[in-house]
Amino acid sequence: MNVHIKVRRVNETPGEDRSRMASIRDVARVAEVSYQTVSRVLNGHPSIRPATKQRVLDAMEALRYRPNQAARALVTSRSSTLGVILGSRGEYGPTSSLAALEDSAREQGYWVNSAYLRDTQPETIRAAVEHLRRQSVEGIIVHAPQVRVFDVLAELDVDIPYLGLHSAERGIAELADDQVLGGRLATEHLIGLGHVEIVHVAGPQDWIEAESRMRGYLQALLDADQPTRAPILGDWTADFGYRAALELSHRLDFTAVFAANDAMAIGLMHGFRDEGIDVPHRVSVVGFDDIPLAAHSCPPLSTVHQQFASLGRRAVTELLRMIRTDVVAPVASSIEPTLVVRESTAQAPHRGI
Repeated sequence: MNVHIKVRRVNETPGEDRSRMASIRDVARVAEVSYQTVSRVLNGHPSIRPATKQRVLDAMEALRYRPNQAARALVTSRSSTLGVILGSRGEYGPTSSLAALEDSAREQGYWVNSAYLRDTQPETIRAAVEHLRRQSVEGIIVHAPQVRVFDVLAELDVDIPYLGLHSAERGIAELADDQVLGGRLATEHLIGLGHVEIVHVAGPQDWIEAESRMRGYLQALLDADQPTRAPILGDWTADFGYRAALELSHRLDFTAVFAANDAMAIGLMHGFRDEGIDVPHRVSVVGFDDIPLAAHSCPPLSTVHQQFASLGRRAVTELLRMIRTDVVAPVASSIEPTLVVRESTAQAPHRGI
């Protein structure tokens, strides 16, 4: 069946050559069926006769009809869209996880809409959830490592599947790399090299990752019966690491530093170098994340490697499992990190050096 039709605007007068997007009712009129029948064709209903289905498809092609995703979502409760709440952006880790997450979602027929939190105020978090709900997302992935975000989410009535990448303790799947284990690996590496006085430059308060890596550091020291000292609270930036190195160089009552991320570790090495302190022969430095720059810093940085891309893919797989099985509770899971040893760590110097 060949269909030829020119679609005019509702209020278009004869002679005007303006057109509008075809609707489902236009398709129904041209195919000479009800709009409910067109809807059944769109949703693959098995009761439609082949001849009827073909008439509808021909009409859609002639009208260049494209189904409205939001309208279909109202009928089917399936928008083929996932939501992501982001607590940070621009850094290598979140960017890598998000890219892998989006690729994985597209491979399974889903699009991704994101909402970035400019702060962690309850109204900001609530607005992000509402924004994604208005997009008819089928589920939400929370890529926000701040404790406050999960506290607020726990109080909201989110009636679609959602999971986070950082906190099983708040009822959300632990898909994140085992941050505590990573902190232990970094600290145990330094202990194994003979270091006794080890400083920890931590991430900011309220960050789940910072707290977990600090716990790993403290556990490793306690297990080795080594002295502990109060961590220095940083802000994840290389600038902070640089300033911390300048301050630490005035006392030098330590032989190693475990920084909670690579940016601060690289800033530390820069600051020590400017103060004439040799890394690693006077002070060893180990980071966390294994960003691409870590292998090319001066010296190349020993660090804890995280599988950011794997994290994003597994998040999509788990959320879709929850959506397709109508299971609200996610399955706790982890991805163990590994230690990458490079040239920024060495045997502890002899006492008195």
